[in-house]
Amino acid sequence: MGLSVQNIIDESNELLVKTYGLQPVIMDHAKGMYCYDSEGKEYLDFAAGIAVASLGHAHPKVLETLNKQAAHLMTCQASYVTETKYKAAKSLVEASCFDQVFFCNSGSESTEAALKCARKWAYDNKGKDCNHIIAFRDSFHGRTYGAASVTEKRLSQPFFDPYIPNVDFAEYNNIESVKALINDKTAAVIIEPIQGESGVIPSDPAFMKELRALCDAHHVCLIFDEVQTGLGRIGSLFAYQSYGVEPDLVAWAKGIGAGYPVGVMGAKKEFGDALQPGMHGTTFGGNPLASAMVLCTFEEISKDSFLENIRHVSSILFDGLERIAKDTGAITDLRGRGLMIGIDTVFDTKKLFRALQKNGFMGTLAGKATLRLVPPLILQEDDARKGLEIIEKTLREME
Repeated sequence: MGLSVQNIIDESNELLVKTYGLQPVIMDHAKGMYCYDSEGKEYLDFAAGIAVASLGHAHPKVLETLNKQAAHLMTCQASYVTETKYKAAKSLVEASCFDQVFFCNSGSESTEAALKCARKWAYDNKGKDCNHIIAFRDSFHGRTYGAASVTEKRLSQPFFDPYIPNVDFAEYNNIESVKALINDKTAAVIIEPIQGESGVIPSDPAFMKELRALCDAHHVCLIFDEVQTGLGRIGSLFAYQSYGVEPDLVAWAKGIGAGYPVGVMGAKKEFGDALQPGMHGTTFGGNPLASAMVLCTFEEISKDSFLENIRHVSSILFDGLERIAKDTGAITDLRGRGLMIGIDTVFDTKKLFRALQKNGFMGTLAGKATLRLVPPLILQEDDARKGLEIIEKTLREME
């Protein structure tokens, strides 16, 4: 007789370093918008592995790409050019405001590359002591030391000290707080167009334009962290396009590989040229299989019809959630853009998360009390409405 679900969870809790609290079910397989646990229960997926499964699960083109490229060439040294890396890079550059890309494996790595690139650029162009970085309160940029150093959580995790020095935190959407910190030693400002982990907090477009102007005036590199918001998530191909502001460097990851681990740093030429052979690198980044996945994902999401559908189903979700808020009184705040939505309710969010799970719905938690919805970008109207029905049903049951 095999182990029970609870046995496997209990033993996993002993075998795995406890970086996450384990869920009470075991995920077994998935297709399209739906995941299924080991006992066959179906869940409508509005989490997508935290904005990762951009094309849903077992997408035919994803499976075709994985099988075809894995049989052809999976990996080789990064110093070799491959056709898949060339095509993936060319597609991203031609569609964006950037001139160069650096492929890596995760959001943290793309953030690390951007920070190193910005500081090298500042060293060359502003002076060897120009290494000051401005980030924002409630930010989240990753778990590695550079990324963690520009994440405000560092202030509550002194056990990881020392972080990289000369980092200050401004108030999000407050240009005066940035002006108070920026100086002639500032190398870069890093910002999320929408703060994800803090509870889905959108930036003010006017603030973003002021921030760009301020960086220009002080000759400072502006870095956008689009790890959650890039490649279609908020309704535009790249998040910066929704704000009419071009950053100098950008970090992409999560959905850009449709489930395959990929990170990308995009760079304007002036900034990308700061890094030369031997200064940075990666063993796995941009391998042929990863590059093929980027190309496959990009070709699907960049279609006008695909982006239009994201905006369409987004309006259905926001309209439906506003109606639910009015009818039930249970939703206290609703934020976000595209298919990145934050919901605050009168209920304990962890209890709401469990209740939704019981009703066959997967969301994620963000911030102190926010239910975050980041479904696969293949979401269609029928499943959007089904998601709304489950949310309303759950909220009414919790009353």
